[in-house]
Amino acid sequence: MKTMMKSCNERSLILIDEFGGGTEPQIGGAIAEAVLKRFNEKGTFGVITTHYQNLKHFAEDHEGVVNGAMLYDRHLMQALFQLQIGNPGSSFAVEIARKIGLPEEVIADASEIVGSEYINADKYLQDIVRDKRYWETKRQNIRKREKQMEETIAKYEEEIQELEKSRKEILRKAKEDAEKLLQESNARIENTIRIIKEAQADKERTRLARQELADFKNEVEDIEKKSQEDKIARKMEKLREKQERKKDKKEKAKTDSPQSATPKIQPVTVGAPVKIKGQSSVGEVLEINGKNAVVMFGMIKTNVKLDRLERCTPTQASPKAMAKSTFVSSDTQDRVYEKKLNFKQDIDVRGMRGNEAIQAVTYFIDDAILLGIDRVRILHGTGTGILRTLIRSYLGSVPGVEHYQDEHVQFGGAGITVVDLK
Repeated sequence: MKTMMKSCNERSLILIDEFGGGTEPQIGGAIAEAVLKRFNEKGTFGVITTHYQNLKHFAEDHEGVVNGAMLYDRHLMQALFQLQIGNPGSSFAVEIARKIGLPEEVIADASEIVGSEYINADKYLQDIVRDKRYWETKRQNIRKREKQMEETIAKYEEEIQELEKSRKEILRKAKEDAEKLLQESNARIENTIRIIKEAQADKERTRLARQELADFKNEVEDIEKKSQEDKIARKMEKLREKQERKKDKKEKAKTDSPQSATPKIQPVTVGAPVKIKGQSSVGEVLEINGKNAVVMFGMIKTNVKLDRLERCTPTQASPKAMAKSTFVSSDTQDRVYEKKLNFKQDIDVRGMRGNEAIQAVTYFIDDAILLGIDRVRILHGTGTGILRTLIRSYLGSVPGVEHYQDEHVQFGGAGITVVDLK
């Protein structure tokens, strides 16, 4: 250190390992800080390693000196060989002592001797390094996604330009065909008039000329008709759908009307014959707990929400009908029970095509409803959002789905859809 202070200047490079070591730590750290101050005043370049806290504080408080840390994975307890500039590093003394097998009571005594303030400060340093690594990884992922999104947008814009170009070409060709057809029509008409004038009293030639003109007119009408067929078909389909919706609304209004002839719906009570809405199996209510009911379907006892049950008519509740609709073999019960034990409430459809993902989600939701699962999660990722839109469009059409939403941002956010089932 004496030689370095004497000879260094603004063009020097100094390298020091464990600065101030080899003597009593308190005075060694003080001497190292005083020497570091002289190096900084001379504008010398250098890299210095140390475990002394006072040197870390000096670097934080003085311009010209900056802290750095070699990153360390404290979960795997191994070095990452990455230098991070800007924050002081931790010595991981407690963690390394624990890893090599030092007794826990010895570690506890050492922590008590050095004080909670030092331990907490070291822990905070580790947390800062960990959080910075986490957010740096996030930032890199976001930049990567942004680049992918920009490439996708550029690709779509190029395709849109190609489509617009194709549309203009099709319109130009259609216009040329129409002009050509019009010219041909005028020529045919003029030719027919000339033939009629030349034939004069020849009725047969006149009739044939008029017939040819009529045939040509029919051909033109057929061309126009074919060009309009798609538009007409689409309009007819929309009208038909609109009429069906009106019809469904009227039927629903009749059903909901207080003057309707349908019998009043009886409440579900213990011992009443019931069935799950939309299904034919008839069971018996054993007990009611709040909004849930325990129902015996044949040999299977299951929990069902009250709003999913409806009371059966006397015909549906006859012993013969119940026996016919609710008999379930013990083999089937075992399979259902095993399926419920092995059922996973999460499904990952990332990387699948749209139709593959929808098919997988369909089977997944059907199984969840069948097994009485209340909540499931669908992992589709964010990407361009197409897969998320397709899946949510499907979920909106399933009667058994009560609600769906994004997962909490800490657990995946918009990349995961949480589905609540009725």
